[in-house]
Amino acid sequence: MDIAIDLGSCRTRIFAEKKGKVLDEASVAAYNVITNEIIAVGDEAYAMIGKTPDSICAVCPIENSVISQSNLIEDTINIMLKHVYTSKLVMPRVVAAIPGDITEVEKRAVVNAISSFGVRRVYLIENTKAAAMGSGADIISPHGTMVANIGGGTTNIAVLSLGGVAVSKTVKVGGNRMDNEIIKYLKNKYSLIIGNPMAEKCKRAIGCVFPQEGEAYFRAKGRDAVGGLPRYVDISTNELLRVLIEPAMEIVSAIKDVLESAPPELVGDIYTDGITLTGGLSNLKGFPELISKNTGLKVFVANKPEDCVINGCGMAIQYIADVEKKISNDINPLMAAY
Repeated sequence: MDIAIDLGSCRTRIFAEKKGKVLDEASVAAYNVITNEIIAVGDEAYAMIGKTPDSICAVCPIENSVISQSNLIEDTINIMLKHVYTSKLVMPRVVAAIPGDITEVEKRAVVNAISSFGVRRVYLIENTKAAAMGSGADIISPHGTMVANIGGGTTNIAVLSLGGVAVSKTVKVGGNRMDNEIIKYLKNKYSLIIGNPMAEKCKRAIGCVFPQEGEAYFRAKGRDAVGGLPRYVDISTNELLRVLIEPAMEIVSAIKDVLESAPPELVGDIYTDGITLTGGLSNLKGFPELISKNTGLKVFVANKPEDCVINGCGMAIQYIADVEKKISNDINPLMAAY
């Protein structure tokens, strides 16, 4: 049974051949700082963020879609894979998604982390290709397809055709950046200190990047920066819009840069078909309207955008055989094998 992995900054997802998505957990690990022993991984570890004693640290070993703590991510992947792959007789082949602008050193870090589990081979695919495939787009034909994969750590934008990337751009702006902006805003304006989990809850509840009808409120709970006592603040939708619009416009600017660099014939296809948004942050209210207003193009959010990359990686498993047989005549979205 071959498997696929999407090592995201916020979530790690695993796809098993003939089974579909079998794991979707937070990309967090909690470990003992004295013994370096892993205490918990995934959603269990995420629930510990900001609530651990000094002897335990809960961290995200992946920052901006790049592995920042190699030893920790190896143990995390091993624990997660053991939950979904129990066979000890046959080592699996793995398809893993990576950002488009990743360096060779960063590629090796991903390959080494996955290989530590004991796999036959690791095949890499750019996450924009996987996202487009997972959204149902045909990237193999000579037709321009534009996808913006808006995730937790980065936003990857690409124009695809004939199974390859014609032009792409990656910006380190995503859900984590927006969470940090919320944290800074509440501290500067209301002297309220909150953690990342509370900021994420606020973003999910009332976050938007384009004016919405009606007004909603979210009660953010934290610690008073002056007195040190527990306190809360009710923040409104319009107030949060002013906080999130700056990082959102950076994503819009990157999309416009990609359009300006794309070949004219492919831009013609995009003008007809529009732009597809994938990634968990594309669920944020107002993103399609904001991008459409600034580009003049149709913008669609894919069905279950947070699962597009992992589903696309799962679809790419079928191309492994062509790589192993060294069939070069056919178009293959897999970019490398290790």
